Amino acid sequence: MSSSQSARQENGVHYFTQGWTLISLPGIRRFVILPLAVNVLLMGGAFWWLFTQLGEWIPAMMSKVPSWLSWLDYLIWPVAVLSVVLVFSYFFSTLANWIAAPFSGLLAEQLEARLTGKPLPDTGIWDIMKDLPRIMKREWQKLAYYLPRALLLFALYFIPVIGQTIAPVLWFFFSAWMVVIQYCDYPFDNHKVSFADMRRSLGSNKIDNMQFGSLVSLFTMIPVLNLVILPVAVCGATAMWCDRYRDVYVKNNIDVNSTRK
Repeated sequence: MSSSQSARQENGVHYFTQGWTLISLPGIRRFVILPLAVNVLLMGGAFWWLFTQLGEWIPAMMSKVPSWLSWLDYLIWPVAVLSVVLVFSYFFSTLANWIAAPFSGLLAEQLEARLTGKPLPDTGIWDIMKDLPRIMKREWQKLAYYLPRALLLFALYFIPVIGQTIAPVLWFFFSAWMVVIQYCDYPFDNHKVSFADMRRSLGSNKIDNMQFGSLVSLFTMIPVLNLVILPVAVCGATAMWCDRYRDVYVKNNIDVNSTRK
């Protein structure tokens, strides 16, 4: 992987596609196993339960649609299903990310070393486990950023018409942005870049990042493929970090932000 100017012009679709290739690199596969196992167990069980409940939930949601909009049932019904699956998939993928956070950070670290030829100072599971309090603090920061915005969007679902049409679209784009924050955070946090600095950096390439986040969000909703999306997203986000952001925060393999911590 080169950090040349041409590489930096790659869009979010490129990095998402690259994530599928990077998970199979020799020497990287073993670091994929633990986050993959967490995701398979949690997401597999969660989606099996979800699909046993949709037959009750969707009719209950459709009963809230005003009678004068009944002629739109053919359109509102799939939107309602999409809304439930989207909210459900994001909730359980977030839970999986919490559990797998130390292993995802290790995967991002090892992949960055492979792509750049410059290992980070922390180079093993024990070192990552020692950083567990900092990693969990970072997860809380993401949750604090997410919750008030998610609650506001959730409230829109109770507004007639808006709740069945506009709210799902807004929720999808918000979920895509949160996916970018979630997975790009692993390489940023490995270099102890603050949460606020990371958001500002990601915001400077928002269109490309939203492409990446939208694709990850879509695949999170697809049975079977969603079981492997966690390590794929970590790898794609790490490749993006190496091409677009690493040089801003790292010089001569020293974190310019480390003195601030």
